[in-house]
Amino acid sequence: MDTIVHPFQRLQVELADIIAKTPPGERLPSEPALAKQLGVSRATLREAMRAFEGQGLIRRRQGIGTFVVSHVQVIETGLEVLQSIESLAEKINLKVYMGDVKIIRLEADAILAENLNVEKGTPLIKVERVITTEHRPVAYLIDLLPENVLSPTELDQGFTGSVLDFLLKRGDLNLMNSYTEINATSASSEIAKALEIQRGDPLLLFEAYLYDDGGRVVDYSHSYFLPGYFRFHLVRRVASRQPVNHV
Repeated sequence: MDTIVHPFQRLQVELADIIAKTPPGERLPSEPALAKQLGVSRATLREAMRAFEGQGLIRRRQGIGTFVVSHVQVIETGLEVLQSIESLAEKINLKVYMGDVKIIRLEADAILAENLNVEKGTPLIKVERVITTEHRPVAYLIDLLPENVLSPTELDQGFTGSVLDFLLKRGDLNLMNSYTEINATSASSEIAKALEIQRGDPLLLFEAYLYDDGGRVVDYSHSYFLPGYFRFHLVRRVASRQPVNHV
């Protein structure tokens, strides 16, 4: 019996073949030309291309074009232990750098006060930055901390992108654990511009709370990762089966 191939699957196969035949660094045909060649609408083509961009195979630059990417190293880690991108990259000899960084003073509104478990109006510091490899931006990180935990002047020297590593190196806090929620999200205009992707492209979002040994939230963060450049896994223990008591 013949296998029925869905039109979108056929499009992905044909697009994969075009990408494979294009040398790394070379630009693919324009979206109108590629859509015409493959017999699909530009909207359908963009949807198919998002999957390849998520795998790190192509890179779309607004107003410039779509380029085939050479083989990239994937940062892979388990989720049982909290580690910075810098620490993970070092294990595979991948150089990462802090790109644009913004350090903002603000006061906690009702939502931030609840998330950080502080009084409304508490002085906070917000640290936003881009993390890049040698080839491209791969993550957009936002950390919010009470200013009595970390002050802007402290970051003037020795800060390379990881708030976690900075606090660990400082050594005056006994950091204990982190609670993290993981979701898929779409890139906003601001984040898409920073990561050089299209608005609405898929990202992995880690929303995390970092606690000290007294149960205080010392850092509330949002980390946006390009899926094709990160691979996360979790090792789980199989629950023992409880015997059923029959009356």
